[in-house]
Amino acid sequence: MSALLPFIPLLIAAGILLGGNGVMGTLIALRGAEEGFSAAAIGIMGTSYFLGFLVSSMLVTRLLQAVGHIRAFATLAALATIATIMMLLVIDNTAWIALRFVHGACFAGLFATIESWLNSGISNQVRGKVLALYRILDVAVVTGSQFLLPLFGTGGFVLFCVVSMMLCLSLVPVSLADRSNPVRPESHEFSLKLMWVISPMACIGCVSIGMTNAAFRLIGPLYAQEIGLSITSVATFMTAGIVSGAVLQYPLGQLSDRYDRRWVLVAATLGATLSGLYLSFGAGTDPLLNYVGIFAFGAFALPLYSLSAAHANDRADASQYVLVAAGLMFFYGVGASIGPFAAALLIETFGPQALFNYTSIVHGSLIILTLVRMRQRESVPVGDRKGFQMLLRTSANMTKMTRSADEKAQNKDSSG
Repeated sequence: MSALLPFIPLLIAAGILLGGNGVMGTLIALRGAEEGFSAAAIGIMGTSYFLGFLVSSMLVTRLLQAVGHIRAFATLAALATIATIMMLLVIDNTAWIALRFVHGACFAGLFATIESWLNSGISNQVRGKVLALYRILDVAVVTGSQFLLPLFGTGGFVLFCVVSMMLCLSLVPVSLADRSNPVRPESHEFSLKLMWVISPMACIGCVSIGMTNAAFRLIGPLYAQEIGLSITSVATFMTAGIVSGAVLQYPLGQLSDRYDRRWVLVAATLGATLSGLYLSFGAGTDPLLNYVGIFAFGAFALPLYSLSAAHANDRADASQYVLVAAGLMFFYGVGASIGPFAAALLIETFGPQALFNYTSIVHGSLIILTLVRMRQRESVPVGDRKGFQMLLRTSANMTKMTRSADEKAQNKDSSG
């Protein structure tokens, strides 16, 4: 892991940033309910956040190519801070929907910047473990940040100011201490078609994971509140679901480095499906049973994104890491823009247990789609990407040649 030493400032910055973003999602759900916003309005805020994800995913490669990783990180973190402070100044559901769009755009760009930055400096043989460690960091800081809720409360202005300070503080390590020298991407082209060619399974997986993980992160507090938990218990519930994501992150990442990552993805998705069914039909309103159920759910559901990302990056070459990071964010955003709103409507219509009925249906569908894809395409052994990368380069070169021929034909027509 000595190769990770240059990335320590980046990981510190990412930890501060992820912590601020993690508590913000829970804060908005609870504070919105206190302000009298409906569950549907809070769900729309979640949808708006991930619509921002979609837009930013398409533009972040251009931003990174224009100004580089460090300046892009600083710009996006500053804009996210401004949006957080604005939510204090204008407490209105329409304004919050717009500001959550800004948050989504900023954080999607920040996450794509961080992940492409990391992937550019690690080898394929340890990718699963390194991305798992990054997710463990995510889990640890988001878990700790949940306890800012009972410490400062959801009313007033204090917690919004704390989040703003965390976002600003994340700028310090990458601005002063980073020595990893990330290279700007060679091209700013964002191509969903090429992303699909690289890994259809990762694209499908990220849509499904966005639908479920975003629903849990943003609507989970409403579920906990609806079954009668206090604010401290809501924080404990969310913490149990998030901290458990660290339990299996590294073991699953290590297994996926040794075997076909898709089999590991199927096993983890099955665990998430069964855990969701337990929360729907077995836990009821008992706090302890819900803590147990959400702990199991998070342990299996939260590693799914890093497994999908590792699978996609296995099939990409060095020039495509930014595209992969942005592309996966885009597909995650597609699912996540649907998930919170759909889950909020289901809770409003059928009661709190509908949340985990929904996640179980989506996870079960992902298992089926993964098994179908495994029959259609052989796995690429870890460390053996030459043939696949040659195919991608050939495809890219053919595309360039076709464009060049079209441009020459157009110039000839115009000159004639």
